[in-house]
Parts: sequence; structure tokens; C-alpha cells
Amino acid sequence: MSTPSRRLPHIDALKALAAQVIVLHHLASYGPIADAAHAALPLLAGVMHEYGRMAVQVFLVVAGFLSARALSPRGGALRAGVPKLLWRRYLRLALPFLAALALTLGASGLIVSSSPELVPADISAGQLLAHALLLHDVLGYEALTVGAWYVAIDLQLFAMLVGLLWLARRGWRHPSRLVVGPLLVAALAVASAFVFNRDAALDAYAPYFFAAYGLGALVHWFSLSRHRRAGLVLLAVAFGAALWLDWRDRLALALATALWLAWAEARHARGLPLLPARWAEAMSTWAAPSYALFLVHFPVLLLTNALMTQLDSPPPAVGLSLLVATWGLANALARPFHRWVEAPAARFDPLIWLPPLRTA
Repeated sequence: MSTPSRRLPHIDALKALAAQVIVLHHLASYGPIADAAHAALPLLAGVMHEYGRMAVQVFLVVAGFLSARALSPRGGALRAGVPKLLWRRYLRLALPFLAALALTLGASGLIVSSSPELVPADISAGQLLAHALLLHDVLGYEALTVGAWYVAIDLQLFAMLVGLLWLARRGWRHPSRLVVGPLLVAALAVASAFVFNRDAALDAYAPYFFAAYGLGALVHWFSLSRHRRAGLVLLAVAFGAALWLDWRDRLALALATALWLAWAEARHARGLPLLPARWAEAMSTWAAPSYALFLVHFPVLLLTNALMTQLDSPPPAVGLSLLVATWGLANALARPFHRWVEAPAARFDPLIWLPPLRTA
């Protein structure tokens, strides 16, 4: 794991907080533990159930920022090999996802008799293959675990960003091509905000979510420009107009996250501390396994919900205790999963014989 000095404290803070909110959202949404939480703390559980899912928008903005930073760290045109980029991204996302899916299916097999409402129906080979290819939503298969849609969308969004930067490289020979990529990303992000994101039927496809993802990418590129403030103002005006046309809480959160990220990135670039050193270290520790936590908390929740169904009319306090235990166990499991599954998947390169990656 990187030391805090090599990481971005503001990114760590967003990832750590968003991951915990998403876990709490699922704890307040599935099974008898969720019922107990709503009975004991109706207001708090209701807020987490209704609005906790919006934390995904934070992840989308952060993912766009980090992807643009990796693909075009100095704002130049894409120079990396596209097939290898996509293959590495797929491995980095899919290998941990499939490992977590195996845990989920194993947990489902253990609790099928006690909690059938939480266990997926008969699973076909086609459904498993669609999950392995991250195409389950596109092909119309029911998801076998919570958050599967996000993993698939992340890959689509990354591929779309790579495609736009590839077009900028291939389609223009003039030096202005160095800004064509960000302009294409801005155009698609605005089109998403005004058109694609307003059609819920498109929520299995990247253009629906590209507004948030593109915001994150543009924050990175604006941070490299002397016209940063003007660019951010134009972006805020464009997305504000989209919200005026059709208000969406999730898009408003994405815009607010992007603007905060731009502010934090500017402070970081000037060497101004965003958090005390001790807090930055803590955020780094919590942020590193955020994807692992996103993947592994659901099998833990399945098992603890099954345990609660075995109790005879337990009071809400017991359900709350199991909720806290589930949260703690999920966070504890995420750390070894990150170390032994996610981190090796990020380094795994079966196509090592291809030419090395180059970035602009």
C-alpha cells in the first residue's frame, strides 16, 4: 500500500467515506437486519436506505479523475496501446469481482434454506458467463450480487474514455489535438447530463453515467490549465442548466463532488495540507481496500442475515448489534481480500509479451 505522502489525501477521503456509506446503505436495505434497523432507528435507516446509494456518484467522479490522470497525466494525447489498456482494466476489475462473486454464491448455498428471499434463483451457465464478461445487465441477466452493475459500468466508462482519447489521437494531426480529447470528453459529459442521464432505460450503458465520470476527468485536466477557474465556471453553468431543465439529486451530488475535488486538487498542488497528517494516514488506510469492501460486504451480510433468521423474534437491539458486527466483519475481510486478491489482480499481466504501456 502506498504511503500517505504518495497518495492523494482528498481522493482517499472521498473513497473511504463513499465506500462506508454504500455498505451502510446495503445494511439498511436487505433482510431482517435492515428491518431491525428501520424499527430501531427509522429516520437514520430511512435516510441510508433512500439516499445512501447516491454515494456511487462520488465513486464515478473519482474514477473519472483517476482514469484521466493515468491516461493523460499532463493533458497530452493518448499514446498507450488501446487493447492492452482495456485488457488490464478488465483484469483489474473482473478478477476481484469474480472472487467476491464466488464468496457470494458460497454464502448463498449455505443459507438457501433459511433465507431464500436473499438467494438468487437458479443460476445458468449463460448467467455466469455474462457476469464473467461484465455484460449481465446488457444481456438482460439478473445480477447475482449487489454492486455488480457498477463493476460493469466502470469498465464501459473506462473504455469510452479511452475511445475518445484514441479518436483525438487518430483524428487530428495538428498540435491542437492535445485539447481535442478533453473537448470530446466535455461534449459527451454535457450530452449525458442533458440527454442520456434523463432516460432510465439507458442505465445499463456508459453514456447514462458519463456525466459524473466526465466531470472527474475534466477536473484533472482543468487542474493543469491556467484557465482552470474559467473552465470550472463553464462546467458549473452547463451542468446547472441541465439540473434546471431536469433536477436529479445524483447529478447535483456529482457536480458538488467535482467542484470540491477541484478545490482540493488546487490546494494539494500548492502544497497546502487538506487534512492533518494523522487523518491523512487514516484515510489512506481506509481508502486502499475500498473496492475490496464494496465487493465482499454482501456475502458477510448474507450470513449475518441468515443468523438472525434463526433467532426467535429477536428485539431490534439484536438486529442493530448484528448490523454493527456485519459492518466490522466486512471491513476486516476487505483488508486481506485487498492484499491477496485485488492487489495481485492489478499486477497480473498475462500479456506481458506485448509492448510496454506509454502515457502522454
